[in-house]
Amino acid sequence: MFSAVIGIPVSVLAFWFLVALDQLERLLWEVLPGRFGLQAPAWWWPLPLLTLAGAIVGLVVTRMPGRGGHIPAGGLHTGGLTPSALPGVVLAALAGLPLGAVLGPEAPLIAFGGGLALLFRDMVRSPATPQSSALLGAAGSAAAIATIFGNPVVAAVLLMEVAGVGGPQLFAVMLPALLACGVGGIVFTGFGRWTGLKTSHLDIGLPRAPTLDAGDVVWGVLLALVVGTAVHQTVTGGKATAAFVSRRPLPHIVLCALAVGACAAVYALATGRTPEEVASSGQAVLSQMAADPHAWPAGALVAVLLCKGAGYALCLGSLRGGPVFPSLFLGGAAGLLAAPLPGFGVVPAMAAGMAAATAAAMRLPVSSVVLVVLLLGNIESVPVVVLAVVVAFAVAELLPQGPDIPPLPPLGGGQPPAGRAPRPASSRP
Repeated sequence: MFSAVIGIPVSVLAFWFLVALDQLERLLWEVLPGRFGLQAPAWWWPLPLLTLAGAIVGLVVTRMPGRGGHIPAGGLHTGGLTPSALPGVVLAALAGLPLGAVLGPEAPLIAFGGGLALLFRDMVRSPATPQSSALLGAAGSAAAIATIFGNPVVAAVLLMEVAGVGGPQLFAVMLPALLACGVGGIVFTGFGRWTGLKTSHLDIGLPRAPTLDAGDVVWGVLLALVVGTAVHQTVTGGKATAAFVSRRPLPHIVLCALAVGACAAVYALATGRTPEEVASSGQAVLSQMAADPHAWPAGALVAVLLCKGAGYALCLGSLRGGPVFPSLFLGGAAGLLAAPLPGFGVVPAMAAGMAAATAAAMRLPVSSVVLVVLLLGNIESVPVVVLAVVVAFAVAELLPQGPDIPPLPPLGGGQPPAGRAPRPASSRP
């Protein structure tokens, strides 16, 4: 009952949190350029914005409890944050995301919802136990993150995997099951087309997308292999960035944020397009890409993949946010670039690309399938989505995982209390 009651204020506050992010982004990237007489953000526009973002996030990381949230390169987390960390989480998100960080709002929302749930528990003086903290934190996180995905199913599945419900055996059981389901769906579809016979199945007569063919499946698997490898290397680059930031957090965060702005500026100068296509989460641009794929020539797709991929790696290790939406964008752009291959198509190509990218970035296979299928809005691409997720997840697990993310120095400066490299032995007796 308490979890149900908590869902109301958490969802309301999460809604206004997302509204604030959206309005700030609109102000900074649409309204202010017009005030300076620009029809669109100039190529240099992201440089001051992201420098400011780096300075504010750097101060939050070095001065405020909770460090502004988890380092995105470490993946999504539900635990470890307390109500005292809420101000830092909110400030880091409001400063970084609207100003152009190549990250999404899902990680701040998870921390925001979980922290609010624990805060409400403390306000009503409910007993605080490890079990209640875990349960209420997960409930609050689910209520908050459902606001951005617009679907409670995605939020529930995502939180189950993030929180580790089912233990280590979950992936060992679900990955072979997903693969068997995907292959079975392809065989069932192909066998039905070959024989011309039909069986009873759940179908209420809505318009259907084009039926998958062999080219969609073959190219989809190969695309998943390439995208999964590339996104995994990008996340590994994010871990290397986090190691760089841990040495001198404030100046290095500012430097990384400025480098992200430079990536966006280079993209705008090279293509003549808006730098916001690089300096953002990619959520709005992905919708525009899906609605009008012909507006993206191959050169622009290659440029946005390179520049946004570099900015994504830098932000994963320095700023604060979530890894989901930029990975969706990168996968969609890669799929659109591969769509002209013989026997391929825009819908299955973007489906396979987005599925592979999210699986490699999040390492949550079931959540990746559910999220991409609900985004697509049709069931015809489900087998390709499942195969792409399994291939990308396996590739990301088999490749070298990159460096560990070192701990940050204590608040206010100094050296980390644990996890640092030991001093070399003295040569003196």
